[in-house]
Amino acid sequence: MVKVTVYQKPTCTTCREVYSALKESGVDFDAVNYYLDPIPKEKLKELIRKMGITARDLVRTKEPIYKELKLGTRELSESEIVDLMVKHPDLIQRPIVEKGSKAILARPAKRIKEIL
Repeated sequence: MVKVTVYQKPTCTTCREVYSALKESGVDFDAVNYYLDPIPKEKLKELIRKMGITARDLVRTKEPIYKELKLGTRELSESEIVDLMVKHPDLIQRPIVEKGSKAILARPAKRIKEIL
């Protein structure tokens, strides 16, 4: 059985919805609060690759840190964006659900069905 891992912020409404949906479905999964257990740079790059998106696609643009760092107007490499997300977890869209060789951004929460 392939393990499911959810990278989340427990106070996030969408994260709680995904957590509840997985529990109700009887799915065995690990929940990682990436504020307490930061996602290492290499793992974050792997998740981005598995989702088939760019690092910029994973950035939360409505966070105050996004505006503070002026990320909307700066030209940054994928690696630089990942470094910023590792340093400032508020920049990471959530929840990320990983299962084997696939990962999705479970936003909205009903997208969880795509990976189960």
